[in-house]
Amino acid sequence: MKLRLLVLSLAAALAMPAAASAQHRRPAPAAQRDWTRVVVATPEGGYRMGNPNAPVKLVEYGSISCPHCAAFAAEGVPTVQGRLVRSGRLSWEYRPYLLFPTDPGIFLLLRCQGAAGFFPSIDRLYATQATWQAPLRSMTEAQRQELQGLTAQQRIVRLTQMTGVDRFFAQRGMSAARISACLSDQGQLDRLLNWSRVASTELQVQGTPTFFLNGTKLDNVYDWAALQPHLPAP
Repeated sequence: MKLRLLVLSLAAALAMPAAASAQHRRPAPAAQRDWTRVVVATPEGGYRMGNPNAPVKLVEYGSISCPHCAAFAAEGVPTVQGRLVRSGRLSWEYRPYLLFPTDPGIFLLLRCQGAAGFFPSIDRLYATQATWQAPLRSMTEAQRQELQGLTAQQRIVRLTQMTGVDRFFAQRGMSAARISACLSDQGQLDRLLNWSRVASTELQVQGTPTFFLNGTKLDNVYDWAALQPHLPAP
């Protein structure tokens, strides 16, 4: 009996340091959420990436065909998306603004593709902008006359074919039938036109990119160098 009590006492004594250590051990920190994976459509026609409760909310009105927007995508988006959005400190919403003849078709196809593919697709379209716009710069007079003779809907389709934008979306899993249906969706086109009209007439958006920070339009801020001082430090 004494031997048994001694063994039990010894076992309890040996267990005490481990128990005490467990009580004082700090729990492992939870993995930080990657907010760049959270993308939703917004009522204003855009897509928002990031924490919906982020203290800083950046809205960009952009045109996929705009060279200044492409410059911002190359210079500023890696910091905005890769550091500020990912950490949850800032949300970034991109809203379409129809500025160039190629914009309607591109935005129609982007909306058909949905939220998950939106930001990766605009990143790639900006990176290859010079390539898919090249056929437009080398258009013949006959091609210009052809475009002039088309209806607005036919012109949208023809421009996506001339630039190869239709192939861009086909390579990302969109069928030819789906592309055709998206480009002929008059209701969706009307919504895009209305969102641009509201941006122009009610928010005084006159060009791209135009930035709003926490609901306030940033005047004379059209590139990354001008925008960066308004944002939190990376």
